[in-house]
Amino acid sequence: MKQVKNYLSLIKFSHTIFAMPFAMIGFVLGLKADASIFEQTEVWVTKLALVIVCMVTARSAAMAFNRYLDRSFDALNPRTAIREIPAGIISANSALWFTIVMSALFVFGAWLINPLCFYLSPVALLVILGYSFTKRFTALCHLVLGLGLSLAPIGAYLAVTGVFALLPILFSFAVLCWVSGFDIIYSLQDEVFDKSLQLHSIPAALGKQKALAVSRVLHVLSFSALLAAAFLSNWTWLYGIGLAGFGGMLVYQHSLVKPHDLSKVNIAFMTANGIASVVFAIFVILDQII
Repeated sequence: MKQVKNYLSLIKFSHTIFAMPFAMIGFVLGLKADASIFEQTEVWVTKLALVIVCMVTARSAAMAFNRYLDRSFDALNPRTAIREIPAGIISANSALWFTIVMSALFVFGAWLINPLCFYLSPVALLVILGYSFTKRFTALCHLVLGLGLSLAPIGAYLAVTGVFALLPILFSFAVLCWVSGFDIIYSLQDEVFDKSLQLHSIPAALGKQKALAVSRVLHVLSFSALLAAAFLSNWTWLYGIGLAGFGGMLVYQHSLVKPHDLSKVNIAFMTANGIASVVFAIFVILDQII
């Protein structure tokens, strides 16, 4: 049991709260797009279970690989030296094997869903695993992380329908900008450290104040994409409440973090964004099923 807890800590399992709600939105949109599937209870329940498995295994692989690849940097950073690999709780080889197993389970789960998801699974892995290399050569690493999590709504939609559509793509774009924006806020903590090791990030490249401005722009784009989505379907007032709540949490997290005061970064990162995704998803899903 202790080892299970160690691995859950390694992959920050609680952070699943960011993308999973949007995957559920994509899944419900897929059911609405193909009502015949909803009538086949066993089929859609199986697909839902497989989507959850793929979400968990893909994210676990990505997080474990990130910890494996960054282990030398983490050991030097006082903020991250307590992480499982530099602290000696989990060996680097174990983390790598965990990544391989999770990746294989993700591909297998995609194969069970439908051929399109299976064919696209290596592309998804390339994005989510490739993110871990990006801080070594580009300050746009935050956007690559956002791209990885943005696969959740469109991927879940494809699991149900097997075809692309504009509405879930808009939700994916919203996730891309939202995640990129809050990752910039989180990385403010390591501005000095990143500069000292010549690692790349928006804060290291632009400084705290300009980095926060970039984050705000990305969050405006995220909200705008969700607003645009309001015109592409027959939403009710429930969608409006969810959108207002999401926008409110974006404003709230930016009110917490200042260039000269990073004491509330973790509240902005985890609490505000966790509430934003869950509350928004609840209202969007209720809008579609009521």
